[in-house]
Amino acid sequence: MTAPSPVLARAQAMLEVGRPQEALTALATLPASDVMDPFAARLRCAALAQLGRWAEAGEAARAALATNGPDPDLLYWLARAEQDAGHSAQAERILLDGLALAPHDVDLLCAYADLCAGEGQLEKAAKLVDLAAAQDPQAPIVYATRVKVAYAAGHDREAQRISQEFVANHPANPVANALHGGVSASRGQVRHAYDGFRRAVAEDPTDDSYAESALEMRVAAHPLMLPLRPILRFGALKVWLAVVALISALRLLGQPAVALPIALTWLAFCVYSWVVPPLVRRWVRRHW
Repeated sequence: MTAPSPVLARAQAMLEVGRPQEALTALATLPASDVMDPFAARLRCAALAQLGRWAEAGEAARAALATNGPDPDLLYWLARAEQDAGHSAQAERILLDGLALAPHDVDLLCAYADLCAGEGQLEKAAKLVDLAAAQDPQAPIVYATRVKVAYAAGHDREAQRISQEFVANHPANPVANALHGGVSASRGQVRHAYDGFRRAVAEDPTDDSYAESALEMRVAAHPLMLPLRPILRFGALKVWLAVVALISALRLLGQPAVALPIALTWLAFCVYSWVVPPLVRRWVRRHW
């Protein structure tokens, strides 16, 4: 295999350390004859994807495919761009085209599993991620997809277990730490969630979403937010429905003397939930 040119090697190195804009700057110096080189196109798509510029990543992949013909990696990026645009059917067709060329491609299998999970096809998603894991069980994309599929299936505990394994095997991977933080937050474990997002920020300070999530978890971990943990764990709607059901049941059972203090406590809780979080968030931001 021919070694990449110095420009492509630099662009690849910039991507590997999470500096996609510098990778694009390096790629912009390529001579016109090399712009549509498949490897250059893959790097360009990856850099644009890291920046969240999915429409441009899709255009770059489509142009390179038109020039060079079918390529599993470029089909992967094109499918991801179509998925981001909400075009699930087109993304599925592209992924199937890619898998026809490379049936054991881990990235394609995981992308297809992620797509199926998002569409509620959880059994199919699980089978696809199992196929990917059979090829490379330690791959970061395999771990990340296993977490997403487990979470989509409502298996929060399993998703957290996989995320912990992901972090143990890839401690410097910001996605691993962010996923662990997100799953922990969904289970109301704010300390673990904050630690996960904090480590994600340390590994990739350029991703604003990690920093914002870390800030929110630091707010949630504040002692004044302890009474609001049920809302974080179960969601405001579920907590509200549970309290309303309890008060209604007590009144139907002829226990208004018990229902009244619960209703007053709930009213105070609501006021607390409206007033305290903005104040805590303002304090935490000031000392962030």
